[in-house]
Amino acid sequence: MEADLSIEIVVERLASSRLVRDYHAGDPVLSSFFTGGPWDPAAYERKSLEVAGRFDAGRRRAMAEAIRPASARAEQRLSEVVEGDGFFVTTGQQAGFLTGPLYTVHKLLSAVRLADQLERVLDRPVAPLFWVASEDHDWEEASLATIIDAGNQLHHLRLPGPNGSTTLPMSRRILGNDVADLIRELGPLLPPTEFSEDLIDVIARCYAPGRSVAEAFEDMIVDLFAEFDILVVDAGHPALKALSGDVLARELERSAEHEALIAEPTERLVAAGYDPQVQVIPDATNAFFEDEAGRQRLLRDGDRFVLRGSGRTFSTDEAMELLRREPDRFSPNVFLRPVVESTVFPTLAYVAGPAELAYFAQIGCLFKAHEIEMPIVYPRASVTIVERKVRKVLDKYHLDLPSMRVPPHELASKVVRDQLPDSVEQALSTIAARIEAGYRDLLAAAVQIDPTLKGPVNRAQNVSIRQLRDVEAKIVQLAKKQQEIQLEQLSKAGVNLYPEGAPQERVLNIVPYLARYGRGLLGDIAASIEIELTASLPAWSGVRCGDFRATPA
Repeated sequence: MEADLSIEIVVERLASSRLVRDYHAGDPVLSSFFTGGPWDPAAYERKSLEVAGRFDAGRRRAMAEAIRPASARAEQRLSEVVEGDGFFVTTGQQAGFLTGPLYTVHKLLSAVRLADQLERVLDRPVAPLFWVASEDHDWEEASLATIIDAGNQLHHLRLPGPNGSTTLPMSRRILGNDVADLIRELGPLLPPTEFSEDLIDVIARCYAPGRSVAEAFEDMIVDLFAEFDILVVDAGHPALKALSGDVLARELERSAEHEALIAEPTERLVAAGYDPQVQVIPDATNAFFEDEAGRQRLLRDGDRFVLRGSGRTFSTDEAMELLRREPDRFSPNVFLRPVVESTVFPTLAYVAGPAELAYFAQIGCLFKAHEIEMPIVYPRASVTIVERKVRKVLDKYHLDLPSMRVPPHELASKVVRDQLPDSVEQALSTIAARIEAGYRDLLAAAVQIDPTLKGPVNRAQNVSIRQLRDVEAKIVQLAKKQQEIQLEQLSKAGVNLYPEGAPQERVLNIVPYLARYGRGLLGDIAASIEIELTASLPAWSGVRCGDFRATPA
C-alpha cells in the first residue's frame, strides 16, 4: 500500500540514555557485556551456529506447540522454522490495554523487519515471535490507554479494577461487564472514518466481559498484525511451562550463585559510568510464585525460600515438588525471562526497548550459567508519527521535532520572541549594552571617590537590568495576546509529539491513528524501519564472566 501523504513517519535511533547511545555507536566498552554487535552479520552467523547446536527436530516440534500463528502464512513460516532448522527474532511486551503505548507497535514491526533481513542474510527461515508477558502484574501500567482525540485532547482510559490482589498477573485479571462501557466511551473519541467501525468491532470482540486482560491483548495483537505473518506465544502456555521447568529448577537450586553472576557485570557497568537498569536485590531469586495472595518474588531465607509479600516459606524440596506438580505457579523475573525464551525457542536476536537493552547488559553471565549464549540484542526503532496538521505548525514556526521537547510555555515564549520585530530586539540589545557601558564608566569614576561605592553602583545596575527585562517581558506578553491562535496551534502540536512532556511513542495509543488512516499505517511504519547490517564497526569480543564456569545440570 502506498504511503499516506497526509502523514510523515520519522524513524530515529533510540537515544534515551548514555548506555543506549554508546550501544548504537558500537562503543568497545560495552563489548564484554553482549554476545555481539547488532549490526554485524558475522555475529548472527556465529549465533545461528550456537542455536542450531542446541535444537534438534524433537525440541523444535515441542516448542512449536506453544506458538500461535497469526495467519495461514505465519503457520507456514512456523513449519519452515521447525522443519528447516530455522530461527526466531523475538520481542515482547506486557499485556497493555489496546496494545499499550505506541512503542509496542514499533518493537513488533522492528522484529518483523529484522527477521526478514536475517532470513536473506543467513539463507535460513527466520520468523518474528512476539512474547505476551501474561504473567506480569503491573496493573497501573497494563490497564491504561492514552487516546488523543481529533481536538488534540488527551483521554486516559483505564480498565476497571483492580479487584483483589494488586499482584494478580494479567492472565488472571478478568474483564467485567463494565469494560463494555469503556469501549462505548472510546467510540466518540475516534474520528468517524471508514475504518472506525471495524476497529471498534475488533476491540469489542477482544475486550469482552469474562476474558482475561492477557487474552484480550493477545487477540488484538494477532488481529492487527496478521498481515505481517507474526507468531505469538503466551508466557503462561502449558507447553512453554513444561519446556522451561528445568530452567526454573536450576535457578532455585543455584540462586545464590546466580545472584553473584548478575552482581559482577552490574558492578562493572557502574564502574564504566553507567546506571544499572535493575537493582540486584540481596537474597532474591530470579523467580516468582503465585498463590492466593498474588504473584510474589521468592527470596532466600537461610536454607528455605520465603515469599516476599505474604511471608509464606518453603524448603527447597517443597519448592521443587511444587514446581513439578504446578509449574504454572512459577514464573521468571525480568532477568530470567530472556533465558527461558532463548532456552525454549531457537532465538537469534531480541528486539529491545531502551530499558530492556540496559538490563540485558547485566545478564550475559546468567545465560552462560544456563549453558546458552545471550541472543543478539537489536534496539527497536524509535518512531514518531507527524500528521499534516502538526507538520504545518512546525513549518510555520521553523521548528524541528527536538525543539518540541521544551515545555509549552517556554517554547511559546521562544517562538514569540523570535517573531518580534527586529527593531524591538535591536533596541533592547542597544539599551542593555548602554546600561552596561554607562555603569562601567560610573563604577570606574565612583570608586576613585570611595571604594565603598562599588556596591551601590552594582545594585543600581542590577535594578536597571531587571527593569529592562520587565519591559521585555511585558512586550512579549502583549505579543502573546496578539498571537493566541498561533500559540494554541503550537500547544496542540506539542501534545501530539510530546504529550505530557514525554515522547509520543511512550504515551499515546495506536487506535486513533488506525481509525484515521486505516491498517495501512502499520505497513507504512514497517516500510520506514530500515535494518542496518554492516561489518564496518569493530567485532565485539562477547560476554565476559571472569573465571565462572557453568556446572552441568
